[in-house]
Amino acid sequence: MKRTILNIIGWLAVVLGTLGVFLPLLPTTPFILLAAWCFAQSSPRFHDWLLYRSWFGGYLRHWQQHKAMPPGAKSRAIVVTLVTFAFSLWLVKMLWVRFLLLGILACLLIFLWRIPVVDAKQQK
Repeated sequence: MKRTILNIIGWLAVVLGTLGVFLPLLPTTPFILLAAWCFAQSSPRFHDWLLYRSWFGGYLRHWQQHKAMPPGAKSRAIVVTLVTFAFSLWLVKMLWVRFLLLGILACLLIFLWRIPVVDAKQQK
């Protein structure tokens, strides 16, 4: 029963994480990390799929090995975050929602800025 529940939570997290790539306020990373943990506890097959065959696998393996982002990933994440939030700010007309979005954006950028990056020497 526990394995089934963890598999369901893991797949739900994969779906939400994938949606988070395209939706500005839905975070991707926490859901993918949750999915990796659930699959590690419940299904080696799904865990291997997530690590070696999914779009997120390279980032997850890199995080497991170095506890840091690969070179270039941080700048791409910051650019994508800025673009999606700029689009959201352009669409939203209510002032209080714009301020809320700006606050969330500031928190996300601070979080991203603080994540370490592994340089090429450390990767080898």
